[in-house]
Amino acid sequence: MSYREERRADQAAAREADREDRRLELEGHLRAKELKAEQDRKDADIRRRQEQADRKQAAAEKTAKKAARAAKNAKRVRWLKSNPATLFVAFVMVASIVPALVSQVGALTGASVPGAMAALLAAMLEGGAWAITFMGKQAEDAGREPRKYRIATWCTASMAAAVNFWHGTEQYADHPWVAFVLGGSSLFAIYIWDLKTHGSHGKTRAQKAEDKARQEHAKRRRKDHKAIADQADRLQSAMPYGALDDESAFAAAWRIATGAEPAMSAELYAQATNATVALGAAFELGEHVRPELLETGLKVAQFNPFREIAQPPTAQAGIGLYGSEGPAGEGSSPAPSGRTDEELRELLPDALVAAAELVAEGAQISAAGLAKKLTIRREDAKRLRDLVIAERKLHVA
Repeated sequence: MSYREERRADQAAAREADREDRRLELEGHLRAKELKAEQDRKDADIRRRQEQADRKQAAAEKTAKKAARAAKNAKRVRWLKSNPATLFVAFVMVASIVPALVSQVGALTGASVPGAMAALLAAMLEGGAWAITFMGKQAEDAGREPRKYRIATWCTASMAAAVNFWHGTEQYADHPWVAFVLGGSSLFAIYIWDLKTHGSHGKTRAQKAEDKARQEHAKRRRKDHKAIADQADRLQSAMPYGALDDESAFAAAWRIATGAEPAMSAELYAQATNATVALGAAFELGEHVRPELLETGLKVAQFNPFREIAQPPTAQAGIGLYGSEGPAGEGSSPAPSGRTDEELRELLPDALVAAAELVAEGAQISAAGLAKKLTIRREDAKRLRDLVIAERKLHVA
């Protein structure tokens, strides 16, 4: 290849390389523009979403504020509807305090007291009365005695009323009754406040009736159970203050004196036990004389005043009572010898009569009792006792 041909080839290759470089550069510019456009779209989408979220949040906050204002207004309306007396009290108090202050300022100014000083002195009298009033209310809410605050309030208000009364007698000499009205303006607001505050804190009729009934109960208790009440007082004085209340002290003293729970005693337990035994005998009588008596006895037992200490009707009739003995076959092996089952069934009528006698005597239906009455072996009596109890349960059912 000649030199010219090589040179043309080199120039063609250079031109081709330049074209390729320009193509790559153009593609790079286009790709950069596409990436920038894509990023701009993404940024715009993010801004749009953020603006939408901000608008939604603003709308939600606005709705919440409206709901809060509506709830507050509704609460205020409900309070106004449920507290009309409070509104009238506030109105009357304002209508009383303002004229009282104006009258005091006029009285002090008429006595050649400078205006500013007259206003301060008037505020001292009326404001002092109300300052002491609020201090008393705070003390009462804290559980302290407000009596001294109430006395101080009325003394200060009386001084202010005297100033207004003196001013009224001079200012309205032709109408002296106005002096009483001006003097009362310093007292009326305090009086209304006192009624509203202390009158609403008083006890209701039900509370007063309960307190009276409680006091009468305490008097009857001390009269009927003087020794136990005195013992309760001694228990309380022996314990730290407040550690033992009146009811707990009396219950403890009752247990110490009687050994029983409050309102019960050994005599009452004995009476209840005797009544239970008598009722058991009545069941037995009904079982062997007239069946309708048994049904009547069961109904009467439902009204037993000693239900918590009495046994169920089946136990009162001697059913299911074993005493210290267990049922035959529990904890012991069968007797090696004795009467047969047929022989025991032949003895069953006599055993039922013997069991009735045991119940009438207030005793339990036991193997020992049956063995003694029927003069049979102890082992046979145990088996016969089970037959008797099964027969009695069947009859009661």
